[in-house]
Amino acid sequence: MGVFKCVCLCTEYEKGKKMKRWLLGALSAFAFVGCTVMDTPDSEGWKPSQKEAFLSILEHDTYASICDQKALYEKVKRTEDSRLMSRLLIAYTKNLANSCIDIDAFKRAQEARKSDKYKTHYTLYEQKVDSNAILRQLKAGQSIENILHPYVPQYREFDRLIKKYRQIEHDPNISPETRYKVRLNIERIKLMKPETSKTYALVNIPEYRVRIIENGKTAVSMKVVVGKRHMQTPIFGEDLQYIVLNPQWNVPDSIARNEIIPKTLKDPNYLKQHHMVIRRDYNLKSPALKFTEVGAEEYVGGKGDVPFKFIEVPSKKNGLGRVKFLFPNRHAVYMHDTQSKYLFKRKVRTYSHGCVRLERPKEMLSHIIKNYTATSVEEAWQMYNSLETHFIALNKRLPVHTVYLTAYVEDDGKLYLFKDIYGYDKLQKLNFRL
Repeated sequence: MGVFKCVCLCTEYEKGKKMKRWLLGALSAFAFVGCTVMDTPDSEGWKPSQKEAFLSILEHDTYASICDQKALYEKVKRTEDSRLMSRLLIAYTKNLANSCIDIDAFKRAQEARKSDKYKTHYTLYEQKVDSNAILRQLKAGQSIENILHPYVPQYREFDRLIKKYRQIEHDPNISPETRYKVRLNIERIKLMKPETSKTYALVNIPEYRVRIIENGKTAVSMKVVVGKRHMQTPIFGEDLQYIVLNPQWNVPDSIARNEIIPKTLKDPNYLKQHHMVIRRDYNLKSPALKFTEVGAEEYVGGKGDVPFKFIEVPSKKNGLGRVKFLFPNRHAVYMHDTQSKYLFKRKVRTYSHGCVRLERPKEMLSHIIKNYTATSVEEAWQMYNSLETHFIALNKRLPVHTVYLTAYVEDDGKLYLFKDIYGYDKLQKLNFRL
């Protein structure tokens, strides 16, 4: 009898184990099917998880791009209507890609102030946003973060300014003017040249400062001199490609017409005093020309090519100093050394013809040689001391961006505001009210 009872008990135990396994399997299957059903896309292609993610981005305005879509956002928040949500996703992406600045109005204002005697240029790196492609990505099940990612500025300045704006947005001690200024500069970063690298050089014009930022950290920082108010340093981005040691200065035709020729007509010793020669082109090996033989009087003022060229030869007193850093561009602008060291003691440093003059060019040279070229520091200094012109190519990419940020968050988290030296704060207007 005891054996029979044991067998029965064991049989019941096995049945219980099987039932438990069956129940667990059934629950797992139900959970799997239930989750699948719950995240099934609706007729517009929205999955519940995508809606939840987008609403979270909108709630915090993660990328500061609701802007002029506040009314639509309120409808979406209230109804969660999928069609409205699709419209808002496209609008949000466009605001992220191309800013919430009234670009058309800015372009008109910028063109209106250009003239022969007033040089200004601001490159707007607008991106194409394909609405149909956005919706296809949505229906394909891509996450909202992945859809937005190609348009999110990768500059550390973008994240820092947004974080700072959130801190001051509702602070009664912060003036509306300061909030507006920070918000405007967030939008400017959206219009910078799209960049994936975390390493770049940033010339912030109204701050009169250049930084080399490597993997999000400041590696080099120094003062700069920038273009005069009527000969502005242009806003653009290009890659640094060459270093020139002991450069010659190829005087642009506009400077030749308006400065060099008039000064030489008044003082025949001007060219000799400034170590300048005349050639048919910018090649020092070309035949020498005499000022009295080229009919220079005809080329005073005006515009257009001058059929002879002024060159300041390499020397310790060369106007470009001993080194220049070339990031080839249509503006003929670059970073370089300078003889006018005293200018770095001034708070306002708008004195160049558009190029960027460096406070500590040797420090910049050493850092770039060491980290971005195949040339040793020792070789570079030998070339430097030779007083002969040498070219050194970079073998690692270093983008250079000249920017106009009148609000900047430093490494310590402190917000700095700068004067609107070129008037862009006045010309660029947000397309919405704060």
